[in-house]
Amino acid sequence: MTADCLIEDKEFGTLMVRINARARRFTFRVKGDGIHVTVPPRTSLAEVKRAVEELRPRLRAAGQKRVRKLIDLDYRIDAEFFKLSLAVGRQERFLARSESGRMQIICPPDVDFADRNLQVWLRKVIEEALRRRAKAVLPPRLHALSVKHGLPYKSVKINSSSGRWGSCSAQGSINLSYYLVLLPSHLVDYVLLHELAHTREMNHGEGFWTLLDRLTDGKARGLREELRGYRTEIE
Repeated sequence: MTADCLIEDKEFGTLMVRINARARRFTFRVKGDGIHVTVPPRTSLAEVKRAVEELRPRLRAAGQKRVRKLIDLDYRIDAEFFKLSLAVGRQERFLARSESGRMQIICPPDVDFADRNLQVWLRKVIEEALRRRAKAVLPPRLHALSVKHGLPYKSVKINSSSGRWGSCSAQGSINLSYYLVLLPSHLVDYVLLHELAHTREMNHGEGFWTLLDRLTDGKARGLREELRGYRTEIE
């Protein structure tokens, strides 16, 4: 394999396979939109399929446990940078109001939240709002931290990554997941500093952690552990 690809499986549907130059082993993550597989470079398609067969019972069990929360009138997002609520209106169509990171979706009075297509649509609406909010919040915050610590970067892009909070290329191009705006501000800054540190230290060796510790007042590994309690998706 020389590029990311999709694998169709009769039981699991579409498996999203991504090559990671820093990966040393296969990583499987069961998410709401399917199974995400991270593999090292030069992995063959046959190797991925063999791994799926070997792990099939565990992947099946993980998928059964992973049930997405229903988006209905009780659904809330109350993050520092993004807040969402739903309410019933009088009109026969949906309306969405969004301002300064606060979003409200006005629903028809007879809406059926159990409808699967509606759930897919609502998630897309919310994710697009997250993208817009991330574009407003993250680049200025990254720039401020870059200037403060003297760690320049080439460019920044906001993406929909559901496997990684961020990444930095060897050329200093930074990619950030729009799910970052669901994190508390100190973890947002940790991820941004993590990627800025990669503009000087591309691997995760001792030099990288020494630099990141200096940027975070010695809290780098503690912040990393705290970040593991959050997911790159909406619940």
